[in-house]
Amino acid sequence: MTDQELFKELTKRQILTAATANKILKEADLSGSSAENMLYEQRLVDDVAVAKVKSELIGAPYKKIEPSSISDDLLKVIPREVSQNYKVVPIERSRDLLVVGMLRPDDQRAQETLKFIAKQLRVSLGVYIVTPSDLAAVWRRYAPYSSEIEAAVKEMGAVVNREEGIVSLEEGAASAEDAPIIKIVATTLRQAVEILASDIHIEPQRKRLRIRFRVDGKLEEAVSLPTALSQPVLSRVKVLAKLRLDETRIPQDGRFRTIIAGRDIDYRVSTFPTPNGEKVAIRVLDPTTGLKGLKEIGLSDYNFRILNEAVEAPYGMVLITGPTGSGKSTTLYAIMQKINLPDENIVSLEDPVEYFMEGINQSQVRPEIGYDFASGLREILRQDPDVIMVGEIRDAETAGLAVNAALTGHMMLSTLHTNNALGVVPRLIDLGVPGFLLTSSLNLMLAQRLVARLCPNCKKPAVASAEAQKVIGETLENLPVELKKEIKVKPPYQIYHAEPDPNCKICKGKGVVGRIALFEIFKMTKELGEIISSGFTESKLAVEARRQGMVTLREDGILKVLEGTVLLEEVIKETE
Repeated sequence: MTDQELFKELTKRQILTAATANKILKEADLSGSSAENMLYEQRLVDDVAVAKVKSELIGAPYKKIEPSSISDDLLKVIPREVSQNYKVVPIERSRDLLVVGMLRPDDQRAQETLKFIAKQLRVSLGVYIVTPSDLAAVWRRYAPYSSEIEAAVKEMGAVVNREEGIVSLEEGAASAEDAPIIKIVATTLRQAVEILASDIHIEPQRKRLRIRFRVDGKLEEAVSLPTALSQPVLSRVKVLAKLRLDETRIPQDGRFRTIIAGRDIDYRVSTFPTPNGEKVAIRVLDPTTGLKGLKEIGLSDYNFRILNEAVEAPYGMVLITGPTGSGKSTTLYAIMQKINLPDENIVSLEDPVEYFMEGINQSQVRPEIGYDFASGLREILRQDPDVIMVGEIRDAETAGLAVNAALTGHMMLSTLHTNNALGVVPRLIDLGVPGFLLTSSLNLMLAQRLVARLCPNCKKPAVASAEAQKVIGETLENLPVELKKEIKVKPPYQIYHAEPDPNCKICKGKGVVGRIALFEIFKMTKELGEIISSGFTESKLAVEARRQGMVTLREDGILKVLEGTVLLEEVIKETE
C-alpha cells in the first residue's frame, strides 16, 4: 500500500481534506520522507481512523493495545531498539504463536526482522495493525531509568552510598569515565521523552546530584547520584548545547536537537549558578506530544464549533489568555496546524520557537539586539502574510500593531495575560487600544486552565456528596439552553475519583495521566461592541457572555467531571 493509495482513501472518506492531502504528499515527495509519518507528526487526523482504513486496504486487522496487559517478559522478546526502529511491539505469546502489533504490516524490512525473531523462538507470527500512540505507550514500558543509570555509575567504578552521597573512585577510573557520563546524560534525555516529561532538572545538592522530571505539571525525583558526578554531567550537557565550559558565574542558554525513537526532539538548556554548582533546567520539546489537534487539547464539540468559525474568518484577532503554564502555546500551535494550507502564508513571531512546523514561517525574537515583538510585527506586515501569530502581547506598542494588522485584513493569533476571557477587553483598553477599534478587530477571546486527566484504568465511579451534588446542579442549571439539551445526566450525579493501582502500567500508580484543558470562549458580537462603545463594566460583560451562551471554565470543567475525565476538586481549585 502506497502513501498515495492511503491518502486517496482518507480523502474519499472525508477523514482528510483534498487540499491537506495534496500538501502533505508534495512535502513528503520533496523531502523524501514518509507522508504517513508526516500525517501523524502534524496531528491532522485521528490515528485510530487511519489505522482502520489501513486495515481494510491491507487486509490486516486493527487492534487497540492495552500496554498494562503486556508483561515485562514479553517485552524482552522484541528489544526496544528493534521495536522503535521497525515500529513493532509484542502483544501476546503462546507456545506456538507470537502476536505482534505493527504500524506498517507491509514494511518488508520489518517483516524480515520479525520472521527472524519468530524463527529463533520457533513460533508462528500473528499481526495486527496498531497506532503510533499505542506504540509510544508500549515503548514507555521498557527498561527502568534508574537501573540504567546505576549500571552506568558502576561502569565508572563508583560506589554510591545513597544515604551519605559519598563516592569512592577506583584508581585509574577517571581516564575511562567519559563513556558512562555520556550514557547517563543520554539515558536521562531519552527517559524524559519516554515518560512525556516537559522538563528535566539537574540539581547539585551538598551531598548528592539530584535529577528530577516534570511530568503532568509536577516535579518528581527520578534518581540521586554521587556529588562527584555533578561537574562531568553538567559539562556533558554544556557540550551538547554548545555552551561555554569555562563560564560558571553567570546563567547561559542553549539548545540542541537529537533523534529519539525516530523522532526529532529539541532540548532547550538553561544553566543557573548556585553555591553547590550550576543547576541545569532542560525543556523537552517533543512535537509528537507538544503538537496536538484542537480536539485532543480538550475542546468540547460546543466550543470547537465556536472556535472553528472564528479561525476560518478572513481576518480578525483570536486571543488566548491564561496564567503561565496553562497550555496557551499548545492551543496556538493547534490552531496553526488546522489552518496550515498551501494557499495560506502563515508567519509567526515566537520567544522562543518551541516546535518547528512544516509550512509555517517561524521567527524567534531577540530583544537583546532590538528584534522584539513590536519591531518584528512591523516587518511581518511586509511579508505578505495571511495569518500572523505573535507569541504574546506584552505592551501597548505590540497591542496597537496587532489590532492594526487585524483591521487591515489579516488573521491575528496571540496570547494575553488575564484571569478569564472577560478580562481581555479591559486589558487591551488598558494597553491603549481604543474601544471602538476592538469591535472591528477582535473575533474571539479564549481562556484556559490545565487540570490532570484521570487514568482510565484507575478511575472509579461514586455518587457525589451532597455538597458536590449542589455545585453540579447549580452549574448545569446555568448552561446555555442549546447545550442543556445535549446533557443526558440526571441527579443523583455520579463522579469519578482516582484509586491508583501501584501496578498500573499507564499511570505508574499515580491515578492520573497527562493533562487536559478547560476552556471558556467569549465572542465579539454586535451587542458586545455596543457595550464597549457605551462604557462597559465587568457585570455588563458577564451579562453579555451569558446572553451569547458562553460556557465558563467552571462549567466546562464540571461537564468533564461528569464524563469521568477529571477530578471535581481539581476543577474547583483551578476555577475559583
